Amino acid sequence: MTFFDLARRNVSRHWLRSSLAVIGIVIGVIAIASLGIMGNSISLMFGDMVTDVGDTIIVSPATGVGGGKLTERQVNDITRAVGSNVAIPFSTNADKITVGDKESGAMIYAIPAGDIVSLLEVESGAYPKGTGTGCLIGSQLAANSRENGLKLGARVRIGDETLRVVGVLKERGMGFDINPDYAIVVPYAWYSNHYDEDEYDQVIVKVRDVNDIDAVKESIEQKMNRREDTVNVMDTRGILESIFAAADSITVFLSGIGAISLIVAGVSILNVMLMSVTERIKEIGVLRSIGTRRSEVMRMFIYEALILGLAGAAIGGVLSFVAGYAVTAVFVGNPDYLFNPTSLLYIVFGMAFGVLTSVASGLYPAWKAAQLNPIQALRHE
Repeated sequence: MTFFDLARRNVSRHWLRSSLAVIGIVIGVIAIASLGIMGNSISLMFGDMVTDVGDTIIVSPATGVGGGKLTERQVNDITRAVGSNVAIPFSTNADKITVGDKESGAMIYAIPAGDIVSLLEVESGAYPKGTGTGCLIGSQLAANSRENGLKLGARVRIGDETLRVVGVLKERGMGFDINPDYAIVVPYAWYSNHYDEDEYDQVIVKVRDVNDIDAVKESIEQKMNRREDTVNVMDTRGILESIFAAADSITVFLSGIGAISLIVAGVSILNVMLMSVTERIKEIGVLRSIGTRRSEVMRMFIYEALILGLAGAAIGGVLSFVAGYAVTAVFVGNPDYLFNPTSLLYIVFGMAFGVLTSVASGLYPAWKAAQLNPIQALRHE
């Protein structure tokens, strides 16, 4: 009989105590894996929601300057400052819309007709003409056409004017510039005439080479803020880095909470192993008296801790998959995030940490067992 067989026999002999230790490991593995998956899913969700890839600069009026608007002259100055990169001014407003007998509210984005193609992609239909009364609708507005009546070819009344939907936008997701999925996009010429407005809310700058972002920002700053701060200049790259850094911190924090529960389980295994050593002092004395080395005694007890860890990790790994699915479905709203490789790694990490915690918890009891004097152990009652 090998030392591993002896270890397995002792674990099964004290099945209730061993089961309680395994349950502790299972809970710890589930905690690490499910909380880690939840944090990672939040990061993935941000990545899906935010479509910017870090190639965008947003220029907006400085607080308290120009009534919160950018003039045509300022937009021209920004356009010259960015050189060959694309500067797209826009305005926005919320208004009541009527389609047939259905009334609702919608966000309206006004973009120069020639610039719409540089910023937004049409899924069906066509882009509106600068002098016409065509408009685009966001993907989510089109998806809710049964409630709002908005669909390709529909006529939309805004105030006392009517627009025709000539195209449906491809889903874009949340961005730091505009969020057109739930909006109507109109040519700026129509917007300016309808609302009697000739100024802009912001300018979106699409930088052709992301390595030039800092240089383009500096050029805008020098052109616009040389004497006083007239505009705020920010790039989505920095915002994205901050968001993902925060999401990573959440993931680490949640995983840390799970690790604490696993450490508590390790203390439970430590107590179980110490009790095992105390109960088996005479058995250890017999083994030592027939020539068993200290290292072999130590190995036998480490095997016991390893068996408990492997059992807990295996069961915890299976249940972590179930828990991860529930977490992503309930708290994040998309269980598909569970199947992302980075999410599945947390299950592997939880299982590995569970085994290591179990083995580490068995080291001291194993060392203590190996240090027993064989003569004193045989005399133990």
